[in-house]
Amino acid sequence: MKDVYFTLVLAAMTATAVTTYGVHVVRRGWNKSARIDQLGGGSALLGRQIVEMGYFAMTPLARLFIALGFTANGVTWLALLLGIGAGVAAGFAWIGLAALLSTWSVICDVLDGQVARLTKTSSDTGEILDAAADRYTEFAFIGGLVILYRDLWWAQAIALAALCGSIMVSYATAKAEALQIKPPRGPMRRHERGAYLITAAGLSSFLNDSIAARWPDLPNCFPMIVALSIIAVAANYSAVMRLVKTAALVKKRAAE
Repeated sequence: MKDVYFTLVLAAMTATAVTTYGVHVVRRGWNKSARIDQLGGGSALLGRQIVEMGYFAMTPLARLFIALGFTANGVTWLALLLGIGAGVAAGFAWIGLAALLSTWSVICDVLDGQVARLTKTSSDTGEILDAAADRYTEFAFIGGLVILYRDLWWAQAIALAALCGSIMVSYATAKAEALQIKPPRGPMRRHERGAYLITAAGLSSFLNDSIAARWPDLPNCFPMIVALSIIAVAANYSAVMRLVKTAALVKKRAAE
């Protein structure tokens, strides 16, 4: 099977979601859900209505998972397995498969919270499992890209910088929460990073042959390198800004 077929499946899924949400918008107007407000809405790098569309598409899936007998923790474990699979696929240059598996991993990452809320089974232990699964799945995907670019040191360095930024954004948020400070808002949250990586992986799978024919000197999966570069810069900048703002709020609280 050609790797691009997985990208075509992903494109069909995306088209279905966009069409369904488009019909909803025409009939009822733009969504503005309280849950998205709670999560901080969109950002300059991922618009609010894209986030709203994703959340809108998740609700019927959450009810389907419940009907199939999934628990919230079960969905979290599924997200972890799919995320690790995506990383393995990326390391072996099955970048379209990596995009599809990572998409379903992200979907399950959203669904576990919805399943927990709908079944009223939210718990602190579930939150811990979810947070750990998030870190491992993101590490797996970018770690797979580090392996993919093992013969191209500068591309591997970009992937490592993106991984560092991803970890530091999550750390900055967790540190603020541990200090009982409302986490400062900023770009490149986990689902934003996932959107960039998945989009670039899909484009890489679809355009690899065309890019190689026209620009033979460019490395394999070049759109993936572009996305990693954006994440490396934006995520590390966001992490530093979050830590600086958190430190300022802690200092202000101590002076009161």
